[in-house]
Amino acid sequence: MQRKIFGAIILLSISFFSCQKINFWQDADGNPHGHLKQTKTFSSDVVIKWAEMQVKLMMANPTATGNAAFSRHYAYTGVALYEAVVGGMPSYKTLSRRLNGLTGLPQNQPGYAYHWAASANAALAEMNRKLFPTASDANKELITKLEDSLNAVFAASSDETTMQRSVSFGKEIAQKIFEWSETDGYQHANDPYTAPADKVGPAFWAPPATPSIQSLPYWGKLRRMVPGSGNGADLPAPPAYSTASGSEFHNMVSEVYNATPAMGSPERAMAFHWRDVPGTTTPGHYVSILKQVLEMEKPSLDLAATAYAMGGIMVFDASISTWKTKYDYLLVRPIVYIQNVLGHTTWTSTLGTPPHPEYPSAHSSLSAANAEAMTLVFGENFAFEDHTFDYLYNPAVDPLMFKYRSYPSFSAAASEAGVSRMYAGIHYMKSIEMGLLQGKKVADNIRKSLMK
Repeated sequence: MQRKIFGAIILLSISFFSCQKINFWQDADGNPHGHLKQTKTFSSDVVIKWAEMQVKLMMANPTATGNAAFSRHYAYTGVALYEAVVGGMPSYKTLSRRLNGLTGLPQNQPGYAYHWAASANAALAEMNRKLFPTASDANKELITKLEDSLNAVFAASSDETTMQRSVSFGKEIAQKIFEWSETDGYQHANDPYTAPADKVGPAFWAPPATPSIQSLPYWGKLRRMVPGSGNGADLPAPPAYSTASGSEFHNMVSEVYNATPAMGSPERAMAFHWRDVPGTTTPGHYVSILKQVLEMEKPSLDLAATAYAMGGIMVFDASISTWKTKYDYLLVRPIVYIQNVLGHTTWTSTLGTPPHPEYPSAHSSLSAANAEAMTLVFGENFAFEDHTFDYLYNPAVDPLMFKYRSYPSFSAAASEAGVSRMYAGIHYMKSIEMGLLQGKKVADNIRKSLMK
């Protein structure tokens, strides 16, 4: 299977696919510092296990952070993982100075051996501790148990000095990445918000009377990971608001109403498969898919770290563009128009309507960005199954609801994620189409930027 590896973006040369010999490096006295091994000689098992843990932590804290805000966890974890192992990837570049404000990262000691899986384990453990400060004591204990159990396995194939060096390096990387993450402005994403005077009325979304952590009115002002990732990603205005039958806006809303899925229908099952909250969270769903792909492909650690980093970076920056656009237009949600204008006063959306503006669909933009990242790493037409919600599947109740879903490619999954939001009753098709375009544009900007 062809792989358009993220290495193509941050490779030092095109010789990535060639076998490169690593020498024994020695100090001035001729004493070796251990056998040097590349990151690609380690399995992706450590990433699989921590991806599973991160999904668990996201599921357990849906009310501690807004859904889209979990894109930070995905992104900063991926960057920390990548930086913890890139020292063993001679054809790859560090992301230091290539991402906004990321400087001063610790460097591995040239000529000294590292157990890169142990470095990854230390970085992932630290990042999850720091990014989930409200985790329960039980889940905090699970983090420690996973870290310790993996270290025990790694120690069996490494000397104590190399293990200590590797673990210390991973923790130092995590500390620096976390400190960097704390300066992106997320603390003010949910500051008090009042809609501008010229965007109040039936055409516009109205902020909830009780502020919600899901609203994120200032998320669009966060520092992007990649400078310029939002260039050209601003969207044109949605169709002009109109209550006239046959107008573009009236037809757009009517399409949502007419698409209301019946109980037991494939469309309703689709909507619930991409519901995500309550559940994995939307970024958590992407991490879950990555975990499943890694389990299926069993790639080396360098590829797994690359996928985690690229997915997180693209999704996070796409979320910033999306929330900027949402609050630029403050478009009214379908349920308001359907009840108040179409006159279907008892109609409710299949899924609960989120407490933030409608345009564009965040599921569409974020899913498109994630799909672009996964395609870069694993290739076009990568077929996979998504078993994220197997734990909810009960065929005796509904043979379709929460049954695993199959996709011929990552882009196909992203398209379905978008369309699912119309069947959910919470997005117009125009918002879905524009969201998919926006997510792809942000991802493409990132790809081009990191290829320079």
